[in-house]
Amino acid sequence: MAESPKVISRALLAGYEPVSMLIEKKELEQNLGELQHEMGDRTAILQSVPVYVADTETLHHLPGYSLIRGMLCAFRRKKLKPVEKMLDKIGVTGRIAVLESVVNPTNVGAIFRSAAAMGMDAVIVTSDSSDPLYRRAARVSMGTVFQIPWTYINIDYQYR
Repeated sequence: MAESPKVISRALLAGYEPVSMLIEKKELEQNLGELQHEMGDRTAILQSVPVYVADTETLHHLPGYSLIRGMLCAFRRKKLKPVEKMLDKIGVTGRIAVLESVVNPTNVGAIFRSAAAMGMDAVIVTSDSSDPLYRRAARVSMGTVFQIPWTYINIDYQYR
């Protein structure tokens, strides 16, 4: 899930396949305008995406609280590369951030955003960490979870 025009555009530009969009009626024109601006000349990607529009009251009623901030888009996940292939592609001089047991999605998003700012080549996430594609993590990252190559690694913790 991606929320806000900037995050949605970053997912689209990174090649994630959109399933559908949900937009708050009062923000329809503004959000679609922002999304088209972010996409530039690549707006054709949006032509086949179903767009659902609802008023604020309906959007608050669906989950029982304010879920979205104007625009939400569901995407299909990409198949993640195995760690070995990612490391082969990056090479020995690559810079990698490792997220070990980071369970708070807000922290995961903030780390991805920092990794992008520092020019990291990839992020490796332990399987006990929060999902980087969780809506909150993607939003806090400002969509950088869609831009930086990342994958999971399974670690068998055996303390002696």
